[in-house]
Amino acid sequence: MNYRHIYHAGNFADVLKHAVLAHAIRYFQNKEAAFRILDTHAGIGEYDLSSVEAEKTGEWRDGIGRLIEADLPEDVASLLAPYLDCVRAMNPEGGIKSYPGSPRLARMLMRRQDRLSLMELHPADFETLHSAFEGDHQVRATHLDGWHSLAGHLPPKERRGIVLVDPPFEAPGEFDRLVDGLSKAYRRFATGTYLLWYPIKSGAPVRQFHDALKELAIPKILCAELTVKNEADGLCGSGMIIVNPPYTLARDLDILLPYLRTCLKQDRFARADHFWIAGEQIAGKT
Repeated sequence: MNYRHIYHAGNFADVLKHAVLAHAIRYFQNKEAAFRILDTHAGIGEYDLSSVEAEKTGEWRDGIGRLIEADLPEDVASLLAPYLDCVRAMNPEGGIKSYPGSPRLARMLMRRQDRLSLMELHPADFETLHSAFEGDHQVRATHLDGWHSLAGHLPPKERRGIVLVDPPFEAPGEFDRLVDGLSKAYRRFATGTYLLWYPIKSGAPVRQFHDALKELAIPKILCAELTVKNEADGLCGSGMIIVNPPYTLARDLDILLPYLRTCLKQDRFARADHFWIAGEQIAGKT
């Protein structure tokens, strides 16, 4: 439990994760019925990018720092608006000092009827998270290992929901835990939309992970990946597994991923792909 997201907040991996999360939330709101968002590894909720920790790595400068200053094409701007409007709202004086983690982003996008369940195990981070949302009747923060919530907190009483699983990948076997956690959760809540984040770096068993997901026999699994540099440089990219994706997501990724690759690339090895692991066998590569 040494991982602290403040060192990485707003980096290229957060950009992909939060753009997809915002897209899913807005899609769910096409129907009036309430839904719940379950965030299994919530962190502290929001991040000060001027802090010593964030400045130590400066990763946000090559992520949200680039994107927020970019002259976006109209179609890309429309797709990113739910996400970037939240970032701008947290920085009313311009520039970027504050960054919304997934809990704050979700809360900013929610309607009055929607609910948010946040799980965080790190003691200090939980206290910060709990304080950030104390008194908010639409949000419940729980001091819990988020892996346990995939069984204990599903299905939600609303019977509609988005489940974000974003583990720190600090311990061995996290890819296996993602597969096992999804399998258990899906048996309890097969109609939910699941967003699973994973790192791409040298030695990461990404192909085996995808193969294991195929074996679950879940009807619709979409994958989106963004790599910004050579994998010899450590964390070079990240991926999102989307189970029961929004109907428009694959088409929108055709527009969004090529732009993110161009905007966020750090060397000539940058790439962006999206493809179906199960379901509609449509692939997009750029």
